[in-house]
Amino acid sequence: QVQLVESGGGLVQAGGSLRLSCAASGSIFSINVMGWYRQAPGKQRELVAVITSGGSTNYADSVKGRFTISRDNTKKAVYLQMNSLKPEDTAVYYCNLSFLQRVFWGQGTQVTVSS
Repeated sequence: QVQLVESGGGLVQAGGSLRLSCAASGSIFSINVMGWYRQAPGKQRELVAVITSGGSTNYADSVKGRFTISRDNTKKAVYLQMNSLKPEDTAVYYCNLSFLQRVFWGQGTQVTVSS
């Protein structure tokens, strides 16, 4: 049973920073992709950033240069450092893990950026 637990969300003023963490537990194949998605009210869930077990990354254009994704394979954890936050970054952020055609989601953590 694979579980993902996020932490680090909260309320921050525009221009501020937050760091999200996601810890995975259970039986996880060593070759995998971990990432972050977000869903704002009334909008579809969208990719924010992903990182492979080998360290390759991909970012949404809207967060490039502001957000940094990283991971610690020994801890089965993925992180999202979010800087220069904007009100449009407000959303529920979900951790995602995929391997061998299986996909797992965390419960989500709220990020609210006030103007």
